Amino acid sequence: MTASLSATSARLAGTAALAEDVARLKYVSGSREEALRRLGIERVGDLLLHIPRRYLDFTHAYTIEAAPLGEVATIVATVDRVTLKRPRPRMTVVEVSLVDETGVLQVAFFRQPWLAQQLERGSRLAVMGKVEFAYGFKQMSSPHFEKLDDMTAAGTILPVHGTTEGLSTAWMRRIVSGALERVSCVADMLPARLRARRGLMSEGRALRAIHFPHDMTERDGARQRLAYDELLLLQLALRLRNDANLLDVEPVAHTPGAHLAALRDALPFALSDEQDVAVAQILADMEDGERVMNRLLLGDVGTGKTAVACCALAAVADTSSQAAVMAPTSVLAQQYAVKCGPLLEAAGVSWALVTGATPVAEREETVARLAAGELSVIFGTQALLSDDVVFKRLTLVVIDEQHRFGVGQRNALRAKGPGADLLVMTATPIPRTLALSVYGDLSTSIIRHRPVPGAGVTTRVLTEANRDLAYGAIREALEHGQRAYVVCPLVEEGDAGDGLDDVPGAESDDASEEANGRGAGKGSGKPAAPPLHNVASEVERLRQVFPEAWVEPLTGRMRAREKDEAIAAFRAGEVQILVSTTVVEVGVDVPEATVMVIENGERFGLATLHQLRGRVGRGEVPGRCFVMTHARSNGRRSTAQERLEALERTSDGFALAELDLRLRHEGEILGFRQSGGVTLRFVDLDADTPIIEAAHDDAEELLRYSRDLGTVATMPLRQEVVLRYGDVFREVSGG
Repeated sequence: MTASLSATSARLAGTAALAEDVARLKYVSGSREEALRRLGIERVGDLLLHIPRRYLDFTHAYTIEAAPLGEVATIVATVDRVTLKRPRPRMTVVEVSLVDETGVLQVAFFRQPWLAQQLERGSRLAVMGKVEFAYGFKQMSSPHFEKLDDMTAAGTILPVHGTTEGLSTAWMRRIVSGALERVSCVADMLPARLRARRGLMSEGRALRAIHFPHDMTERDGARQRLAYDELLLLQLALRLRNDANLLDVEPVAHTPGAHLAALRDALPFALSDEQDVAVAQILADMEDGERVMNRLLLGDVGTGKTAVACCALAAVADTSSQAAVMAPTSVLAQQYAVKCGPLLEAAGVSWALVTGATPVAEREETVARLAAGELSVIFGTQALLSDDVVFKRLTLVVIDEQHRFGVGQRNALRAKGPGADLLVMTATPIPRTLALSVYGDLSTSIIRHRPVPGAGVTTRVLTEANRDLAYGAIREALEHGQRAYVVCPLVEEGDAGDGLDDVPGAESDDASEEANGRGAGKGSGKPAAPPLHNVASEVERLRQVFPEAWVEPLTGRMRAREKDEAIAAFRAGEVQILVSTTVVEVGVDVPEATVMVIENGERFGLATLHQLRGRVGRGEVPGRCFVMTHARSNGRRSTAQERLEALERTSDGFALAELDLRLRHEGEILGFRQSGGVTLRFVDLDADTPIIEAAHDDAEELLRYSRDLGTVATMPLRQEVVLRYGDVFREVSGG
């Protein structure tokens, strides 16, 4: 009994230590404490979740002689000579000769002149990189490296953590080791039965093994446990947030009737099988008076999500209540009014539009009619969040391109109708694993195929040398009375391109140039960055290239009324070439637009490129999309080139989304960091499908067992949800 009580006490102490301030740890004070906080490490648990970026595997370290050419290898050797060279202005190379009993390894570090003082003769160095052979010696170019002391044992795996100024990797290892001693025995937050069913190692073992594994197999098992925890806790946080938002609200049981039947009759085409399924799923949720609808309608470009949404809007009118449709831009909100308005009118459903460009008198009248219940549907932008926009009975909120809104904005609109159903839509194809993990609190309806195929789009990737092909296509389109888009990454000259997706060749070009001791930039030591096209300059240039055409700009910096006028002129044919930023990515529907030229295509993600080309080929004439790029290969393809080649090969948005997920992080695809969402730290959404599905199912099961995780068995999970995803959870719950 005494032993049992002692073990229990130790587990409780270790678990409590996870929540302690990191300053209480051994070795943490002064500059090291400041450095940890700069890394976002505030508590001991944060530190233990700051996992190594890589590992130096001395269990598989090679001698210089045995290191295989053309492969990444770890070599431990002694510094024999260090030389600092300056082959040209602003270019430095530190050349290090490493020796062991079998030979000599020449290592080059570029643009790190301080290493000449840090790497002294006689010190031991572990380097990890690709082994090459040139000029009679084995070589490495800019490898990962670690200075070793006499205490570093052969046959171990050395973690390399991310650090910052004032905190070396050696000190980080000491601090982490001390933290693990402090929490050597922790109470596992997962119920034992659940952990056993999923074959997961214990939490305590996983924390130790992820930092100091005995072998890489144990490291992989630890990462699997941490990935599962991350997914499960995120799922629970999202679902608890929804439940908190829906406490003390009464769901609305919608009753589809005559308005919905009339709208179906007004549709110019029969709904496809996939659209019918989506409508049935949405209406079933809306008719359910026991629970509020939380549904994601996911569909590729042109798959007919708007028609599906219109059916939901008509069902609201049948219930004598109101619906709000919020779009991220005035262009898209107006597009909804243009496409949905006539259908709703034919079904006897009243509607109006409110954006930043709505005249004051018209806005006041619309708001008054909305408050009086005379309007069934309101389309708008964030203008709908204004305090003066009041509903008599809001029962459905529809949000398009929802990842462009923060969670707070979504809930602010929903709060205007307690108990209102929620339908969020996106034309950005989302991989299933991403939908399950980040949107796991939403039921999902998917439309993969276009109900009306359309003329389609062909895509070609061109370099500057072939620009005449793109301009020839524009000229041909103009001769046939058609229109063209030209898309630029920047609005004006001098704008920063920091927010764009990809830096051309950053993963291959610079390293290749440096390894060969040459660079394209004069005196810069690296290839000169290609110019980024901007709308303002491009308008002036195209007016000279196509003097017979009317060329106008469209950017997000223009006033709402100016944007509306530009789109209207383009749609009417008064403007033949529209030079735009990605503001045309969604919602702009001009069937006469048949050509698109995208400048600096390497600077956009696949999802954006796919959305952009979806603006052409929407009528009877096939569309042509030309993606201009400066990306180079220098012997191997960069990430940018892989994306562009895939864009040429396929028009399947979901296939492109899966590729984009493999090439980039999930947060970069949908902009979670900008929209108040979260990004995943331990999960590989491409490889961890079984873990993602397991965590999704287990979250549902746990919340069926305890809706608020308030039982003894689930309380540790709830506490960790609040600690790790407190911002997500408290945003609505106030917890």
